[in-house]
Amino acid sequence: MRQRISHDKATGDDYLEVHRVAHRLGMRTNATMLYGHIETFEHRVDHLMRLRGLQDETRGLQAFIPLAFHPDGNGMKNLPAPTAIDDLRTLAVSRLVLDNVPHIKAYWVSLTPDVAQIALRFGADDIDGTIVHETIYKAAGTRSPSGLSYDELVRLIREAGRMPIERDTFYNVVREHAASAMPEAALKVKERKAQKHLSVVS
Repeated sequence: MRQRISHDKATGDDYLEVHRVAHRLGMRTNATMLYGHIETFEHRVDHLMRLRGLQDETRGLQAFIPLAFHPDGNGMKNLPAPTAIDDLRTLAVSRLVLDNVPHIKAYWVSLTPDVAQIALRFGADDIDGTIVHETIYKAAGTRSPSGLSYDELVRLIREAGRMPIERDTFYNVVREHAASAMPEAALKVKERKAQKHLSVVS
């Protein structure tokens, strides 16, 4: 599968070894997984289990970032993009499997801000920052905006019922915000409305 999508890139073993060496040198790293293209669920689980094994060995991973495949602008544009359900399931399974990795990121550029917000209820604890000039997902046709303001990020996190915390690269707390600027009753009304719109007939 890797030969089909990235024959000119490092192997999975090489990728893990780069992290391993960095961890031995005292560095902390973030790991990613591109999903939703031609891989199977088996491939995804294998990827997660290899990362879990590396983390058991080195304790050097600080965050895991699942990256949704976007088909536009590349040689696999005939493939459908992952759905929001696939995004949320992938994040939730990642949080369960990688219980030894401190942080799971719902990268809003990849997912859209709306799905990233929901992901904060599906195991993610980070949606990234304001992002000024992202080019990779823009070239792949993302529907996400080119950037979000600080206040927009705070609002997204609060409306998910979480506490917004500004952090640095190493996840040290820079600033904590109040968990919610909305009264509890207003939050419940908002949740009921959301549930109404999300209801499905089985």
